Amino acid sequence: MVDIRVPTLGESVTEATIGRWFKKAGEPVSVDEPLVELETDKVTIEVPAPAAGVLSEIAVADGETVAVGALLGQIAEGAAGAAAPAAKAEKPKPAAPPPAHAATAPAAASATAKQDAPLAPSVRRLEAESGVAASGVAGTGKDGRVTKGDMLAAIERGAVAPAPAAPGPAPVQAFAPPPVAPVQVRAPSPPDDAAREERVRMTKLRQTIARRLKDAQNTAAMLTTFNEVDMTAVITLRNQYKDLFEKKHRVKLGFMGFFTRACVQALREVPSVNAEIDGADMVYKNYYHIGVAVGTERGLVVPVVRDCQSKTLAEIEKTIADFGRRARDGQLKIEEMQGGTFTISNGGVYGSLMSTPILNAPQSGILGMHKTQERPVVVGGKIEIRPMMYLALSYDHRVIDGKEAVTFLVRVKESLEDPARLVLDL
Repeated sequence: MVDIRVPTLGESVTEATIGRWFKKAGEPVSVDEPLVELETDKVTIEVPAPAAGVLSEIAVADGETVAVGALLGQIAEGAAGAAAPAAKAEKPKPAAPPPAHAATAPAAASATAKQDAPLAPSVRRLEAESGVAASGVAGTGKDGRVTKGDMLAAIERGAVAPAPAAPGPAPVQAFAPPPVAPVQVRAPSPPDDAAREERVRMTKLRQTIARRLKDAQNTAAMLTTFNEVDMTAVITLRNQYKDLFEKKHRVKLGFMGFFTRACVQALREVPSVNAEIDGADMVYKNYYHIGVAVGTERGLVVPVVRDCQSKTLAEIEKTIADFGRRARDGQLKIEEMQGGTFTISNGGVYGSLMSTPILNAPQSGILGMHKTQERPVVVGGKIEIRPMMYLALSYDHRVIDGKEAVTFLVRVKESLEDPARLVLDL
C-alpha cells in the first residue's frame, strides 16, 4: 500500500480543506494523476497519485479539514491492488452476539475515542468563536470525530450545548480573556423563500478573503484619498509602440506596466507608503514587491511581482501576464502571493468608475485604478475632451500622514501624464 498524504503547503499554511475527490474508492489510478483537490487559505492545489494502482481507501471525506502530512487515502499498487476493492465489497458474515455484560463496551469505547481525539484547528476556532461545545456535536468524521462541517451545521441549528465543566475548583486566571465575536448566523427565511434559495459552502479561499479584509478594517486606521489622471500621453505612447513592443518582447503592452513603474518611483520618494507596522516598530522596505490583484472564479488573489525597481517594462508586463493566466487556471504557488509591499487593484477592467479599495494587510497602501472615460476638462483655459481615470489610494493613517498620501498620488499622476519621467527617473 502507498499512502496519499497532504503535501507541504507553503510558509505559514498548516491546514487545508478537502475540496473534492476526482476518484472513488476502487477506481484505477495512474502515477501523477490528480486525485484530490485541496483548498488552502491562499490557493487551490491538486494532489497527484504517488503510484499507479487502485485507490483502495479514502480516509478523509469532502469538506473536512486536514493538517500537513495527514493521511488522505491509500493506493494498492499494480494489478494486485484490484483485489482489494473486491475483497471489501464482500458482505461480512454476521458475528455471534456478544455477551450481555459486554454489550455496552463498543459504545463506551467509541465515546472515549471521540473524547480523546484531538480537535482540528478549524473546529477549535469555531468552538471558541461561537460558544458551541464540540463535545455536544455529533461527529461524522473518521472514528466519530467532529468536523468543521459538523460545527457549522450545529451553529446554524442554534446549538448552544455548554462544554462539560471539569470537577474541582475552577483555575484562577491571571487576566480575563477578551470577548470573541460570535459567528454570524442569519435568521431562517420564510418557507416560500427558502424553497428558492441555494446554500453553498464558502470555499477556504473565500473564507480567508472575508476574514483578512475584515481584519484590515478592524486593525488599520484606513483612509482613502482621490485624484484623477489624464491618460492621453500613456494611451498615445501605447498606440504608437504596441505593435513594435509585442513583436520584440512577445507580450502585449498594457497599462499595468506603466502604473507599476509609476508606483515604484513614487514609493521611492514617499517611503512610508512602502512601510508597515510591526509591534512598536516601523519597518521600511528598501525593495519594491508590487502585488497585482487578479479576479478569478474562485475569488481574488494577489500575486507579487518582485523587485520591480530592477525590472524593465517588458519584464513587468510578462510577469503580470503569466500571473493572470496561471491565476485563472488555479496554478499559482503560495510563495508567489507572499511578501508584497504595496498592491495595485484594477477595478476598471470590470467597469468601475470609482471605489475605495481595502488594504492588503500588513501593507500600508493600495492603489485603486478605474475605468478610463472621456470627460470634459479644462486645459489651458479651454474645455477639451480627455480620457480621464480616477485614482484612489487607501492607506493606513497610523503609518502614512495625509500629506504623504497626497504627495504619493500626485507623483503617480505626474508620471502617467508625462511618461518621459519614468524613463528619466524624475
